[in-house]
Amino acid sequence: MTLMKKERLFVSIDIPEGIKKEILKIQNKLPEFQGKKTTPENLHLTLKFLGEIDEKNTIELKKRLGKIKFNGFETKISEIGVFSPQHVRIIWLKLNNCEKLQKNIDYGLKGLFKEEVRFMSHLTIARVKNVNNRKIFLDELKKIELPKNVSFLVDLFYLKKSKLRPDGPIHTILEEYPLE
Repeated sequence: MTLMKKERLFVSIDIPEGIKKEILKIQNKLPEFQGKKTTPENLHLTLKFLGEIDEKNTIELKKRLGKIKFNGFETKISEIGVFSPQHVRIIWLKLNNCEKLQKNIDYGLKGLFKEEVRFMSHLTIARVKNVNNRKIFLDELKKIELPKNVSFLVDLFYLKKSKLRPDGPIHTILEEYPLE
């Protein structure tokens, strides 16, 4: 009996280069923290994290994702924040209008994967290990002015694999799915 190879997969939206430059400006305004900023090549919006998937299920997954019909739409950066003010670990930017696509993907994968319970349309821009003064950090974070009208057209989504490495993950596109 041979073991099936498993890959760590997720469904995502990529961020255009021009928007990545705007995000870099935002990252450069972040208050001081110990941790790591997300590198431009790893900036993406995860619509659904799938976990470790074997080749047999990947074939079915690709087929189902290919059947999803959804119109392209515009999204924009609307907010900066953290998930937990008590334990600052992730600094994110909220992207508007992505929830309906995520729900469609959930519906298309029904029976293969659990539905997302609490999807929040966010880009992780930094992972925090520690802040010296949480209150000052959060106050400074609130003062960051986001650039106006940082929006882009979402006209496709991707199935990607993620290989975790000590110096950061490497994401590889397995398939792309155009929106109508």
